[in-house]
Amino acid sequence: HACNPSTLGGQAWRHAHKCSPEKSASFFSKVTYSWFSRVITLGYKRPLEREDLFELKESDSFCTVCPIFEKQWRKEVLRNQDRQKVKVSCYKEAHIKKPSLLYALWNTFKSVLIQVALFKVFADILSFSSPLIMKQIIIFCEHSSDFGWNGYGYAVALLVVVFLQTLILQQYQRFNMLTSAKVKTAVNGLIYKKVKIPMNPHSWQLMDLTANLNLLWSAPFQILMAVYLLWQELGPAVLAGVAVLVFVIPINALAATKIKKLKESQRKNKDKQIKLLKEILHGIKILKLYAWEPSYKNKIMKIRDQELEFQKSARYLTVFSMLTLTCIPFLLSVSLATLCVYFLLDEGNILTATKVFTSMSLFNILRIPLFELPTVISAVVQTKISLGRLEDFLNTEELLPHSIETNYAGDHAIGFTDASFSWDKTGMPVLKDLKVKIPEGALVAVVGQVGSGKSSVLSAILGEMEKLTGVVQRKGSVAYVSQQAWIQNCILQENILFGSIMKKEFYEQVLEACALLPDLEQLPKGDQTEIGERGVNISGGQQHRVNLARAVYSGADIYLLDDPLSAIDVHVGKQLFEKVIGSLGLLKNRTCILVTHNLTLLPQINLIVVMKSGRITQMGTYQELLCETKNLTNLHQVISEQEKAHALKQVSAINSRTRPKDKILEQKHRPSLDQGKQLSMKKEKIPVGGLKFSIILQYLQAFGWLWVWLTVVTYLGQNLVSIGQNLWLSAWAKEAKNMNEFTEWKQIRSNKLNIYGLLGLIKGLFVCSGAYVITRGSLAASRTMYVQLLNNVLHLPIQFFETNSTGQIISHFTKDVFIIDMHLHYYLRLWVNCTLDVIGTVLVIVGALPLFILGIIPLVFFYFSIQRYYVASSRQIWRLTGGSRSPVISHFSETLSGVSTIRAFGHEQRFIQQYKEVVNEDLVCFYNNVIFNLWLSVRLEFLGNLMVLFAALLAVLAGNSIDSAIVGLSVSYALNITHSLNFWVKKACEIETNAVAVERVCEYENMDKESPWIMSRRPPLQWPNKDDLGLALQDITFQTHGEEKIRIVGRTEAGKSTLSNCLFRIVERAGGKIIIDGIDISTIGLHDLRGKLNIIPQHPVLFSGTLHMNLDPLNKYSDSKLWEVLELCHLKQFVQSLPENMGQWQLVCLARALLRKTKILILDEATASIDFEMDKLVQTTIRKEFSDCIILTIAHRLQSIIDSDKVHVLDSGSIVEFEAPQNLIRQKGLFYEMTTDAGITQDSVTKK
Repeated sequence: HACNPSTLGGQAWRHAHKCSPEKSASFFSKVTYSWFSRVITLGYKRPLEREDLFELKESDSFCTVCPIFEKQWRKEVLRNQDRQKVKVSCYKEAHIKKPSLLYALWNTFKSVLIQVALFKVFADILSFSSPLIMKQIIIFCEHSSDFGWNGYGYAVALLVVVFLQTLILQQYQRFNMLTSAKVKTAVNGLIYKKVKIPMNPHSWQLMDLTANLNLLWSAPFQILMAVYLLWQELGPAVLAGVAVLVFVIPINALAATKIKKLKESQRKNKDKQIKLLKEILHGIKILKLYAWEPSYKNKIMKIRDQELEFQKSARYLTVFSMLTLTCIPFLLSVSLATLCVYFLLDEGNILTATKVFTSMSLFNILRIPLFELPTVISAVVQTKISLGRLEDFLNTEELLPHSIETNYAGDHAIGFTDASFSWDKTGMPVLKDLKVKIPEGALVAVVGQVGSGKSSVLSAILGEMEKLTGVVQRKGSVAYVSQQAWIQNCILQENILFGSIMKKEFYEQVLEACALLPDLEQLPKGDQTEIGERGVNISGGQQHRVNLARAVYSGADIYLLDDPLSAIDVHVGKQLFEKVIGSLGLLKNRTCILVTHNLTLLPQINLIVVMKSGRITQMGTYQELLCETKNLTNLHQVISEQEKAHALKQVSAINSRTRPKDKILEQKHRPSLDQGKQLSMKKEKIPVGGLKFSIILQYLQAFGWLWVWLTVVTYLGQNLVSIGQNLWLSAWAKEAKNMNEFTEWKQIRSNKLNIYGLLGLIKGLFVCSGAYVITRGSLAASRTMYVQLLNNVLHLPIQFFETNSTGQIISHFTKDVFIIDMHLHYYLRLWVNCTLDVIGTVLVIVGALPLFILGIIPLVFFYFSIQRYYVASSRQIWRLTGGSRSPVISHFSETLSGVSTIRAFGHEQRFIQQYKEVVNEDLVCFYNNVIFNLWLSVRLEFLGNLMVLFAALLAVLAGNSIDSAIVGLSVSYALNITHSLNFWVKKACEIETNAVAVERVCEYENMDKESPWIMSRRPPLQWPNKDDLGLALQDITFQTHGEEKIRIVGRTEAGKSTLSNCLFRIVERAGGKIIIDGIDISTIGLHDLRGKLNIIPQHPVLFSGTLHMNLDPLNKYSDSKLWEVLELCHLKQFVQSLPENMGQWQLVCLARALLRKTKILILDEATASIDFEMDKLVQTTIRKEFSDCIILTIAHRLQSIIDSDKVHVLDSGSIVEFEAPQNLIRQKGLFYEMTTDAGITQDSVTKK
């Protein structure tokens, strides 16, 4: 969205008003940012919206910055390769040096970095001009014989200098901030194109360094300038102060190094925390079904507490740094040592007002670079580490396309010749010695047991694995359907089109062939329904069909289908095979590689490839393989059993009534069975209006009122002592001027020095106490608010997670928590200190120059007016900035989860373009936020500069009627107040804008929560233990008896999964009762209920960590019990590491169920992802281990449907039939139609 007026055309005129008017603005408007006042005015009248912000200049946009940086990076890579060739030719053993990311960045941004450096040089020079002019004003007041116009000239000169310093410093800030943002954008853009770990924390470290880069040379420059000017005032005595500083800096550098290590540990801890949070959010339904929220909450808080411990140590070290850099050098040692040596060098030296206040102003300037330099050095060290890691990542070898031959002789579509593959070059081969040539247009099935390497074959064809040996050939474009459906957070139509042009006739053919037309009737807006992040608003079967439809619509030459029929009902699966995959389907004459467990499809396959342990063990047609009985025992046995029992069929209610396509596609509103499915993904709400004071109170309450009052007291004390020090010096200079006898002055000088040193020591104690107090309070606030946020999120109903993106939620735990941890307390501390400092400064100046109050009243009025005018806009732009960050995070997450699909379809450039758009939106908010702050700074500092002029004019007018010590005190304070008032208003605004983080963290507080986990009425410990189980669901009433096995069948959206959701109260009932063992489940706590139920869910979820943690996070069971269930689940061989195969994931879910062993078990299509042989073993295990339990099975594979005591037949949310399967077949109703279609006859049921 960057503005380029030359390209505006067509509909672009609508956005023309967003272009920044800076280019056409006058010079004065540019340097004062008056061109931005229009937005400020608008923000004062009403809350700002995204459309009100000015767009980026073309030169600042992603589209301009990234290509230039990429070009420089490629040059650096080539240059490095040439250097290495020279080294290798000269030396036998050459040290391999990586391409320099820093060098590429310098070549990209050197012109603007030099410009920024020049602004900084001029600003630094001007900062030293003010004390020198102040010195002349003091001298003028001491010598009344000077011409009056000299004094006015000095006052005007002082005004000109501070005005110029303001303008140049703000230009420096502007270019510095925008350059740092461009550096981060460029690096992140390059990383994103690797499509692996796009949001890299090291790029943020690089951004921080860029913003502070000039301090590396500016700080030494300012130190040298200050020392030189102090030498002019105090002579060699200044070396005493410098010696103290030289002694203090290494100590502080050691502290900074330790702080850096602590922050590195804290960052790693934060990464672990965010990784676990993402897993929790992705698997939140599993946590709720198993009532595991407290366990994972404790796990998160354990990591969080470790992070806070690192923070505490780092902050205490920071307190020590504050003591060494502010208290010891400036309040005690430096000035004290300098004064002592000054007097010792020559006992005739007298401390005049000129020397006192000129020196103190120079010491104040010296304090800033000395305070910042160790921090910057530490940041440089940290950035060097980050640069190294970024270079390591950028230099990792990518999976190069040329590893797959695309131009070759022969008519085969895919070919492997002695090919072996692994997931990385150093890893063990996963696929070994593959030899196969697949003809064009062939339909190929890849079969084998769980973990045999079927899905890895598809990854090898896609180029997603490292080729170790051999040749891989592939001809034509590719479409890929992953085993776990990947759904984008957009409307269903866009998921299918996937960037392709709409061809309505073909689009409708695809919808019909993929059996999506009946499903569109259930969706509230047909194919225009937003199906949510990860497809949460549609069923698992629908997700897989959308995935398949996307591939079919792409019109590719080769189709790689990773078990797409495993989660599909039998009638729908049959239709998909016939109308899509089979010889008469849409993919006829296209090359299809189908990974499948459904062996009934094999007779219709052209070529069957049998995998075992990563090798091809058999290959041929169905008949050829059947003839090889000796080598095909397992496969033949499974197929034979299947042909005899007809048990491995899938079933679904048949609904042949189909509405006209156009009506379905245009359908806008239709009620759905599941209320959650009616909800679209919610965009993040941007709060408007003023920040409620209750938000600040909420933070202060978490901070602790004791710590709040102690903070105020300690900071009040240090400011009073600071004023006392300056007043003491002023009085000292005044006394020295009036002292007649040298001996008398010599007697009292030591007392003056002692008291001055004592005041410095007292202030040091106050500074340290204040830092300690605020550290304790802020850490308490950080923990309390994090616990509140985590509690609120875990208590939200599942519908919330289905309608809010993970990126939005994670943003609260990352950026908002970071602001509360690191910024908010810091800004509060600075604001309190600055408020007291401003009040003290005004009182001192008014005390010295009473007429100053005439100028201060209107200026303070203007200050508050500007603040009120500005803060409304600033607050809203901060909110917009927070909201613009979530789409970036969500896009990262979505890209990562679908990276294989994106690369397979060749859509990397389209996703990079989408990334550019969301990043540009984020940059627009950042850019406007920077200009907001600069607009404010210029105006506030101009007002402060007028205060300086007013104080200087009053001093000149007073002439010799006022003591020079008073003049020095008032003008030096006036110079400080310019910065202090600007700082005070900005920190007040930053507190309010940063407090938006508290508001965002607290926004979940008032949302509707789930019912309590534990209620006062608790069921008996052995509940449920009786035979009857009464249930009710949307006019559904049925009753079960102990040990009954019930199958629930019905087509997609019939309400099967909703029934299980109601049992677990994932979906609360709208009417009726659900009674288990005589207890209405709505009257007990959720954890009491869910802890007594058991489920093997449709979609398996595993969490990072040990297998023990995945099976038993509550640590209820012994190791022997865990080994027992692992053996029952045939998982013992996978214990060494968490399995990566979806079928093995499902077996872990079975192990969880075996551990819990409750009275009621729900199987939600639990064996859809495992092969038939494993399915048979699992079914046997379930029948044996849960023989005394009530089992409700949402039927998908009907291997044992004839074993069921009763069958539910659901249609449109109601039970249409409920009887024993034999009786239902005799009744020849809907169930009879389904079993007939599935090939199950009454004879087979009776025989069983």
